[in-house]
Amino acid sequence: MFIKSIKSSIIMAAGLCALAASVSAADFPARDIRLIVPWPAGGGADGISRKISQIAEKNLDKSIYVENIGGAVTATGLMQMTKARPDGHTIGVLTYDSIITLPRGKMVPGYSLDKMTPIARITKEADAIVVSKQSGFKSFEELISAAKAKPNTVRVGVAPKGSGPYLAVRRLEKMAGVKFNVISYAGSSSAEAEALLSGELDAAISSLGDFNGIISSGDALGIVELSSEQNPSFPNVPPISTLGYELETGSFILLAAPKNTPPAALSKLEAAFKQAYDSKDFQAWLVTIGVTPSWLGSDGVQKWIDQLQSTTFKVMDELSL
Repeated sequence: MFIKSIKSSIIMAAGLCALAASVSAADFPARDIRLIVPWPAGGGADGISRKISQIAEKNLDKSIYVENIGGAVTATGLMQMTKARPDGHTIGVLTYDSIITLPRGKMVPGYSLDKMTPIARITKEADAIVVSKQSGFKSFEELISAAKAKPNTVRVGVAPKGSGPYLAVRRLEKMAGVKFNVISYAGSSSAEAEALLSGELDAAISSLGDFNGIISSGDALGIVELSSEQNPSFPNVPPISTLGYELETGSFILLAAPKNTPPAALSKLEAAFKQAYDSKDFQAWLVTIGVTPSWLGSDGVQKWIDQLQSTTFKVMDELSL
């Protein structure tokens, strides 16, 4: 009788836990959602994250507030995300460095993609070479000619070693037979934009969307996009494939949650962000900043991450990086 009573208590407790979990999932979100952007405010990732969150929160009846936590090439903010309670109320933004640079270099102890669950990819855009007005360059051909004539004098800004732009500039040097004066900038592309404006750089590599402000003002000019397809938002910027080079690289924005976040919460988050992504407001806004929309949901995003790592790490091995 005593044993039966214990069994009944265990069954009842399990039932109550299951009910509690069910109620919790049904009530999600129970409070405002924290979205960690692991870059300083003002960059492309920050702007896109804020815009889509402002729309997505309307589908959740709770606010989504962005918190910028930069440092350690996105690791500082994302490690805070993985240490948060896995209930869906804290999520984070992943970029190229989060997927490639950090795992490849194993530079931050404790950082691991295994501690995260990807939710979806929102954008996927090609990098581009942008030149400052002060440089005097009007085309990609002029930039290459100057680098050939005077090696190590054309100053090109990129993200730190191991990043997509860094790999791109090194690959371009080999392809074109030139040598640039490569200067790396930690943090967001806003630092490179400031360097272009001040005359500290002749050129920089990042997405056209990241440099949209200084391109629109006429202080910088996009001369080539590292892609095989024409960007409709920038019809005057040719893809590099039309100039005889096969070089494709770019950035992206992913959303992720801490590992063990309940599937029901993940599904609600994915649905809310997908509605926001599909909205006319968000799609029209992306066009104005020259960013390519590229949704990939939870059913395919992990496979895409695995393939990207495999391909990129192979290139890094070839460059001995």
